[in-house]
Amino acid sequence: MIIVKTNDEIMKMKKAGEILASLHKEIKKIIKPGITTLEIDKFVEEYLEARGAFPEQKGYHGYPFATCASVNDEICHGFPRDKQLEDGDVVSIDMVVRYDGWLADSAWSYSVGEISEEAKKLMDVTKESLYLGIEKAIPGNRLGDIGHAIQQHVEGNGFSVVKDFVGHGIGKDMHEDPQVPHYGKPGRGARLVEGMVITIEPMVNSGEWNMKLDENKWTARTTDGSLSVQYEHTIAITEDGPVILTDQEEER
Repeated sequence: MIIVKTNDEIMKMKKAGEILASLHKEIKKIIKPGITTLEIDKFVEEYLEARGAFPEQKGYHGYPFATCASVNDEICHGFPRDKQLEDGDVVSIDMVVRYDGWLADSAWSYSVGEISEEAKKLMDVTKESLYLGIEKAIPGNRLGDIGHAIQQHVEGNGFSVVKDFVGHGIGKDMHEDPQVPHYGKPGRGARLVEGMVITIEPMVNSGEWNMKLDENKWTARTTDGSLSVQYEHTIAITEDGPVILTDQEEER
């Protein structure tokens, strides 16, 4: 069942989103060769605690960390660890923040030092695809319109969209209806209506889209060892168009 939010509820989610967006901007300042994703995870937990917020992922179905930190060929749900990041790495940090009972969800990919041209292009195309998908998040459109816009841009640039993981509705619970695929056909799927709040979170691989799970049963990585990155925003569907609740106010 899709849960439509009131304007007041959306504004409460926006407060959680503002904390999350500010946290991503702080991570951008500290991520560099030599830091570990475990140190980033600790920073995130302390940052949220100081602001009366909570990392919703921690404890979710037994997940032990405040963040998902996915490095290079890891697609998502990477465990933070004490291995130092190296020059040329690409890291996706995914977080869900609870504030005053409401949630916001956002992932962002970061370059560590100097990265390859292929990695730069992969990051640029994935971020562009996110915003192309967001442009389709208007009342009257369908979920397939979002997925098609993303898939067309990604595949048109020689990359692949991960199909095993999708976006979702969000509110007081992390995962609500509907599921939001990042591929599909225009005019298909559930119709978007004012008051829906969803995540759009394309995960894009430089090689094949297929994935495999690590022994921890959480971390997904590319089967061919290719790079993977992810960008995600929480979006409210309004009569005036899509509102990004986790906006970092960066140039696009």
